Amino acid sequence: MHVCFISGEIFAFGKYGGFGRATRVIGAGLVRRGLKVSAVVPQRGSQKAVEELDGISVYSFPRKKPWMAAALYKQINADIYHSEEPSFGTWLAQRKMCRSKHIVTCRDPRDAEDWAIECQHPTISRFATHLTRIYEYGPLVSRAVRNADFVGCAAHVVGPKAQRVYGLDSLPVFLPTPVPVPATVTKSTRPVVCFLSRWDARKRPELFFELAPMFPDVQFIAAGLAHDADRDKALRHRYGQIENLEMRPLLNQFQGSEFTDLLSKSWVFANTALREGLPNSFIEAAAHGCAILSGVDPDGFCSRFGYHVKNDDFALGLRTLLEGRSWKSLGESGRAYVKETFEADKALDQHLDLYKQLLN
Repeated sequence: MHVCFISGEIFAFGKYGGFGRATRVIGAGLVRRGLKVSAVVPQRGSQKAVEELDGISVYSFPRKKPWMAAALYKQINADIYHSEEPSFGTWLAQRKMCRSKHIVTCRDPRDAEDWAIECQHPTISRFATHLTRIYEYGPLVSRAVRNADFVGCAAHVVGPKAQRVYGLDSLPVFLPTPVPVPATVTKSTRPVVCFLSRWDARKRPELFFELAPMFPDVQFIAAGLAHDADRDKALRHRYGQIENLEMRPLLNQFQGSEFTDLLSKSWVFANTALREGLPNSFIEAAAHGCAILSGVDPDGFCSRFGYHVKNDDFALGLRTLLEGRSWKSLGESGRAYVKETFEADKALDQHLDLYKQLLN
C-alpha cells in the first residue's frame, strides 16, 4: 500500500506548525508499519526536490507555482492521497489521480471571522495571508472536500465547522492524530509552566512572558520562535531579562528528548492564542500529565483538563491551578483521556483500517 500525504508543511525545512507535525507523525508511523509513504509539500528554503524524512519520500514544488504539484501526484502514483487539511493540492490530486482513493482530514477550517483574525495578526504579512487563503480555500477546494472518498476531522469541535465551511451533507468522522504517550512522567519539585508554540502575533506569547513576574516562585519556560526574525529578536530582547523566565529556541520533537523532557517536568501547559483548532500541543501536553491553561477550549480540553481562561485573565487561571495542586488531578485525567483516545498505536490502527476499507 502506498499513501501520499498532501500538506502545506511537514515540520522541517524551516516550517514548523501543527499540520506539518501531524503529517510527519502519521507518515513516520505508517512507515514503521511497513507502508510506502510519500508527501507533497511547498518547497521551502534549501529544500531539495526530493528529500527523505523518517522514511517518508518528501516531494516539493515551487510555492508560487502550486499547479506543478499535479505532475508529482502522477509520478508518485499512490493508492491513497491523504490531505492533512484540504487545499488546492487536494483538488489537483483528485483531478490527476481519479482512480486512487482520496481522504481529507480537516484540522482547522477557517470561516470569515477566523480569516479576519489571521489578517489582523498575520504570521508574515497580510499579503502572505491572502495567498494562503487562496491556496487553502475557494470553490475548487470546497468541491474537492465534497468529492473526497472520506472526510475526517482531527477534533470533534471541527466537524460542524467543516461541514458549514465546505458545504458537506454530513459531519466529518473523528479521526484522531497519533500521539506517543510516555509510560511514566516525572514532575519537577518546583512549579514549572511551559509554552510551546510559534511566537507569531496570533499566538500572543507576550501574555505568557508577562505572567512570569507575577509568579516569582514559578519557573516559566517558553520554547519557540517567530517566523519574522525581527519580531523574534525583539521579544527576546524585551523579555529576556526576567529572572524566572527561560526563553529557549524551537524544540524539535523529532530530534532528541528535550521536547518530552520539558513536558514531563512541567505542571501546566499554557496557550495564549487568539484562535485554534485542537492543537497537537494540547494533546501532547496532556499525554505528559500537564494541566492545560488556555483561552480557547476545543473539545473542552481546558474545561476538563485544566482551566479555561476568560477575558485574558491568565493570572487567575494559573493561580487557580497551582493553589491546592489541582493541576495534578486535572493533568492525570487528561493523560488518561489521551491514552484512551489518541495513543499512537490506537490512532494509527484507525488510519490503517480506514485505508484498507477504502481500497477493498
